[in-house]
Order: sequence, then C-alpha cells, then structure tokens
Amino acid sequence: MRDPVTGFLYPKSWQEKVADPRALDLVGQGFAVLTASGTVLRRGYTTGTTAAAACKAAILSLSREVSRVTVLLPCGLSADVPVAAQAGYASCKKYAGDYPGDVTAGIEIVAEAVGAPDGLTLVPGPGIGYFSRDTPRYRKGAPAISEAPLACILAAMQEALDVTGLSGATVTLSIPEGARVAKKTLNPRIGVMGGISVLGSTGLVEPWDDHLEESVRARLSGTKNVVLTTGRVGLRYSRLLFPDREVVLAGGRIGEALSAAQGDVILCGLPALILKYIDPHILDGTGFATVEELAASPAFLPVAEPVLAAFGKKYPRVRVVLVNRDGKIIAESP
Repeated sequence: MRDPVTGFLYPKSWQEKVADPRALDLVGQGFAVLTASGTVLRRGYTTGTTAAAACKAAILSLSREVSRVTVLLPCGLSADVPVAAQAGYASCKKYAGDYPGDVTAGIEIVAEAVGAPDGLTLVPGPGIGYFSRDTPRYRKGAPAISEAPLACILAAMQEALDVTGLSGATVTLSIPEGARVAKKTLNPRIGVMGGISVLGSTGLVEPWDDHLEESVRARLSGTKNVVLTTGRVGLRYSRLLFPDREVVLAGGRIGEALSAAQGDVILCGLPALILKYIDPHILDGTGFATVEELAASPAFLPVAEPVLAAFGKKYPRVRVVLVNRDGKIIAESP
C-alpha cells in the first residue's frame, strides 16, 4: 500500500498490525497515515481546505441550502467537507484529525458570496493575517494566503459558479476568531499581523505525534535509526529521502525526541525550528527577523554551516539534513 499524499510505501508488516479494515481503507485513500506500530492516525484539513469549502458553499448557497461540499485538494485527493450554508453565507469549521492540540482546530471560517456581472473575486476579510513587511515570498500588505490554498480556493469557487450558472461572484472570506487565535501562533514573530494564515501545501494536516507522548516514546525506544522531523513538509520529504527508515514527527519537541531516540538519528526538515533548536541565537547580528528570510539569502550557508558543524561534533550520532519547501537539501551537517 502506497500513501497517495507522500508516495511512501507502507511495509506489509505495518499493515498486518491493523485490526480495523476500515481504518486501513482510510490509509489507502490518503486520509490517514499508518505507523510502524500499526496505529492509524487521521489526517485533518488545513485552513486552506476549510476556506475553499466555505467559499464554494457560499456560492452554491445562492441557489440552495448546502450541508456538504467536495473540494479538490492540492495533493490531488477529493475531500468531502461538512459546511453550513444558505443565502450566500457559509460557515465551515476546521477539522483537526488526530491533532486536536492544533491551536486552529475547530476554528470557524466564514465566506459571504454575492452575485457579480462577470468573473470571480476573492476578498480577504477580518481575521486573515497580512504581511507587515516584505519577505522572500510575499510583499508588505499582502494577505497571508499561500499559493497552493489560493489556487484551491479559486478552483472551488469556479466549480460552484459552473454549477449555479451565475456569470460571476464576489466572495468575502473571514475568520471571526482569527486575530485572537493568531496570538497563539508564530505569526507575530514572522511579520504576519491581524489574523491567522491560510495555509496547506497538500490540503491535509499531518497527524502530529507530539501529543501522543507515550506512543512516540515507545516508537523511539523500540526502533533504531529513525528520522525525526518537525512539520508537514519535513514529514513528506523525510519519507521520500529516507524510505527505509521510520519517520517520526516530533514537532517542536526536538530535544525530547532526540533523548528518547535509539542509535543513529537523522534530523530532517525545514530550517527554522531545527536551527533555532540547535542555536537559539542564530539570528543575532544577521539583520534577519526569521530563519526563512535568512535561508533565502546568500548569508545562509556562512551562518548555518559553522552551527551545523559544531552540533555534529557535540552529537556525532545525529545527522542534520535541512530542506526547502521543494524538497531540495539546502544544508546538512558534515
């Protein structure tokens, strides 16, 4: 069985440990992941998927009441998402899967649609963050809606327009609790103000393991030569780069995971959390506000390489592999 989201081939021995065939079906469909212990963890929906469902439902509800919509995700899967929509107003709550500790779990995303003479217009409303300064990927003042979810939202809106037969529509997207919840995220530190970000490179939230402490510690203590990673992008590329190893998503608990891991360990993922763990003061004197901005500059390797070399000497059993969002290795420990 191959994971349709990451391409990871699940060993037969893992599959044989699953007692519930329905759970294994979810894995095969891509809406859950399977661990080496036979545990099945459900994927959730990103803010991008939730927003796309709300926007589609808002347009559809101009002609009828809507309780569910199908959204084509950036990863290619189609998700059936519950909504509540009528008379152009739609509400959708973010499903967290098996990561209920996500600060955006259950957050309501609202879309309001009105007919227009021609074409589609998406208006970012209250609760969606905006960039307070230029970054490597976004300009100051731009809404914090990343490329993949934006394409997903616009495609979902077009599908709804085709169904209704309307010539056009304007949809205002808002997140009523966005500004409050954003204070619990990293957004203020990375220059995103006023709300949360609409994210989702695949459309699915990977089930984080850091809230299942006993399960993770058991996996780490019982498995040698694991790959530890910090987030969804790292999980995806770690499985592709190291298919013969079990990949464990440690989130921000890198130190705890390294202490529990047995044998040689690979620490793989985007540079921000990993480099900040290795050297909390890595940005001091660089002139950069975030590791992402540093990583996009020519100054990255001169700063990162000495830090990785020192860490490698101190922890020779740990190999650090840093990747970018395209899966390219941008730095690694000697």
